[in-house]
Amino acid sequence: MSQSHFFAHLSRLKLINRWPLMRNVRQENVSEHSLQVAFVAHALAVIKNRKFNGKLHTARVALLAMYHDAGEVITGDMPTPIKYHNPQIAKEYKKIERIAQKKLLGMIPEELRDDFRSVLDEYYYREDEKQVVKKADALCAYLKCLEELYAGNNEFTLAKTRLEKILRQHRSPEMDYFMEIFIPSFSLSLDEINLHSFL
Repeated sequence: MSQSHFFAHLSRLKLINRWPLMRNVRQENVSEHSLQVAFVAHALAVIKNRKFNGKLHTARVALLAMYHDAGEVITGDMPTPIKYHNPQIAKEYKKIERIAQKKLLGMIPEELRDDFRSVLDEYYYREDEKQVVKKADALCAYLKCLEELYAGNNEFTLAKTRLEKILRQHRSPEMDYFMEIFIPSFSLSLDEINLHSFL
């Protein structure tokens, strides 16, 4: 049986910092970002199912979110202003992401590959699954902005404004619910969070 480098590659996601063009009070890596996106995507799927007649498989949505940036272990994290500078760059970068996903999939032993294909390759995502992960990704970027701004880092002011516009464009009842119920806590100190938690 030949060895696979798949998980050795994935373990390096923690070495890839996000927001590379911006001064950060605290660096965020792709590994921790992916976990947060999985938490939020799962919550959005639960909210959609429970409150708005959704039919999402919540565990699958969380799994897709966990792997949504896995290809960045090969491509690195391309800063958003560059990635979306114009439609041609965005289109070409999408091709690069697809190549990276296929390269990762090729590292999986043949007998396991079909099980991983449906989470590594966006082609196998249902449109509603893809949209929930995309919304969670944008929400987590927005939360990062709130955390940096709360820490006094005005470097994230324009990013917050840009993300607010994106969130408005992708607005949905489950996102509105999440933002109303969960987002305000991100502007509180730990003592304030604890005070409210035990009231």
